[in-house]
Amino acid sequence: MKLVDTERVKAGPGCDATTGRVVFEPAKALWWGGHGLGGLAALALFPSWGGLAAFLALTALTICAGHSVGMHRLLIHRSFTTPRWLERLLVWLGTLVGMAGPLGMIRAHDMRDWHQRQALCPPHPSHGAGFFKDGYWQLMCRYQLERPPRLEIEPQVAHDPFHRLVERSWMAQQLPLALALWLLGGWGWVLWGICLRVWVSLTLHWMVGHFCHRSGQQGWHIAGLPVQGYNLPGWSLVTFGENWHGNHHAFPHSARLGVEKGQLDPGFWFIRILETLGLASEVKLPASQAPREGLMRRAAAE
Repeated sequence: MKLVDTERVKAGPGCDATTGRVVFEPAKALWWGGHGLGGLAALALFPSWGGLAAFLALTALTICAGHSVGMHRLLIHRSFTTPRWLERLLVWLGTLVGMAGPLGMIRAHDMRDWHQRQALCPPHPSHGAGFFKDGYWQLMCRYQLERPPRLEIEPQVAHDPFHRLVERSWMAQQLPLALALWLLGGWGWVLWGICLRVWVSLTLHWMVGHFCHRSGQQGWHIAGLPVQGYNLPGWSLVTFGENWHGNHHAFPHSARLGVEKGQLDPGFWFIRILETLGLASEVKLPASQAPREGLMRRAAAE
């Protein structure tokens, strides 16, 4: 079976996209579970409006400006450009979501994308398992191929000293924020603003990925691929536009994910604000790129 290369992932001789296994990762499981326990402690032992406000504000900031805009649309897809200092700030905010460092995020995203572009895709990268099994796989395990492809991250990212530093210490990046929260509101704010926030962010990210690859509303279809992207109408303000995953499969390098009329996309609003301030340029839209091979129009999204 001929394998398809992507911009960063290259299938060398002997590469196999389907022969692999799901491997339990104790550190990953402890990271997710430990933050979950801390989140329960926040709710049970330190209920407060201040803690709730810290949780909501930091969750919105790190997911919107950090994960959706900084990590996903900027670092991974290069759908717009910013000054280097701002890129680093946005990527750092994305690291605070608690998934991985910048290079780890590229690796996880691009390997999953590479798998989903093949004629056959295993159930782990396709989110093909049932709800609870997929949750266990994604939140506590990794998929290990016997003969994996090469991941070639561009030198300006792979060799960036800031990205390399954050990559080596991505878990510890929570500590400066935890100290600030402790000074402002004690241990209760730490549990609300770190533990509960990280657990909710990780769990929500998995759930969006799970449902957006299963079924749902679809404005476009990619012919010949077993894994499709679907939209989740009604989840725009919670996911900051990442719910329009069917659109993203159709136009992966577009900075705008909510491309249909009425599709709210707070992440794109933030990019437009940066552009107005002169801090973002070369903003890509669906019309900025050639149509993806096999792209077929379906009914317009509601």
